[in-house]
Amino acid sequence: MVFNWQYATDPATAAVTIGIYREITVEKVDDLTIRILFNQPTPFWANAFVGGFGAAIIPKHLFANYAGAKSREAPNNLMPVGTGPYKFVEFRPGDLVRGELNPDYHMPNRPYFDTIELKGGGDAVSAARAVIQTGEYDFAWNVLVEDEVLLRMEKGGKGKTIYAVGGDVEVIFLNFTDPNTEVDGEQSSIKTKHPLFSDPAVRKALSMLVDRDAIEKNIYGRAGRTTANFFNGLPQFVSKNTSWEFNIEKAAKLLDEAGWKPGADGIREKDGKKLKLLFQTSINSPRQKTQAIVKHACQKAGIDVELKSIVGSVFFSSDVANPNTMNKFYADIELLAFQSSPPDPDRFLGSLHSRAIPSKDSKWTGFNLSRYINQDYDATIDAARVEVDPVKRASLYIKANDLLWQDTVLIPVMHRLKVAASSNALRPVISGWGLDTDNLQDWYREAV
Repeated sequence: MVFNWQYATDPATAAVTIGIYREITVEKVDDLTIRILFNQPTPFWANAFVGGFGAAIIPKHLFANYAGAKSREAPNNLMPVGTGPYKFVEFRPGDLVRGELNPDYHMPNRPYFDTIELKGGGDAVSAARAVIQTGEYDFAWNVLVEDEVLLRMEKGGKGKTIYAVGGDVEVIFLNFTDPNTEVDGEQSSIKTKHPLFSDPAVRKALSMLVDRDAIEKNIYGRAGRTTANFFNGLPQFVSKNTSWEFNIEKAAKLLDEAGWKPGADGIREKDGKKLKLLFQTSINSPRQKTQAIVKHACQKAGIDVELKSIVGSVFFSSDVANPNTMNKFYADIELLAFQSSPPDPDRFLGSLHSRAIPSKDSKWTGFNLSRYINQDYDATIDAARVEVDPVKRASLYIKANDLLWQDTVLIPVMHRLKVAASSNALRPVISGWGLDTDNLQDWYREAV
């Protein structure tokens, strides 16, 4: 446990959990006890070791020689050792994971299955069909498929879709830096400013060109709820101060007033700069249809939008050599799901703090994808993290959410429910606040 703390707090390791561990000290009391000392009041103390993704403990004897700059070279990055219900037998990245029952698992008579096989790759529609229609598989995770398609599959099929409410949000991030200018070997560097989004009017106009009603009706159906909030989790932290509006005429007027006039080709321009945007996302039918809806409205308002779709395993990769990851963000805007886990807003809204900006120095870890820097926002997050009065703490996180809305740092598109596909016989236990496999030890199958 002490080693895990030391490993994660080494900046050269570039661990995504560094923000959890760098503000604590971990001491060994005896062989079965540790003491965690916080250097400031910490209302949401559970992040360290037991909260969300911070709960992944790695064994010292397999990782000690790879601390710091060699962290990406550890062989056991691809051969994990843990204390879960299953032991890894085989792992082929992007393809297959096989596991077998862990005889040393700490819960009696668990898990219920002797073996497990996880198949990766493919696409969401194929995954849903393999469960709901053909019954080839028992479960499919993150079935981001148009609701109309899922409803057709469910008629007379061998499975069904299941839903869990959490705080996940489908969101468009705006790049506050210039993705086309390289500084010290880094594009989208905080040493640059975006040539178009530096004008708040452009960001505000773009927010009016996202037709959430059409996206909900034609794509998400049962799985989506329109929202103007970035945080959509626990009710006491959800802002009632925000609103959204789809209005092409109003967006065009706002751009007119800001000096962005249509050129001979119909594309707006100002000071020699054209309103042309590169819009990227992962390859997925609902996301690409969302892109098309946004592009259509932008064209009507005089904004030219080029669409780019990237294979999901590449887009969401942590490969530092890959130029097409969401963290490197070599585009003007990008669409993805931002997952809220755990339910408390500490990590979710804290991800937009300026210290969480991905960069070359951090090996592009961190989830402030917009490269947003606002002293008021940072101060609000810092204050919320140490505020022990629950009412005051909630008001601070609401203020942080509202600052993102006021500055149009991002455009929330849809409060997304977690959607999975399950066979009729399987009884999975899932939550909207974590990974679908978090409670795998309790899954079972019954006769139907």
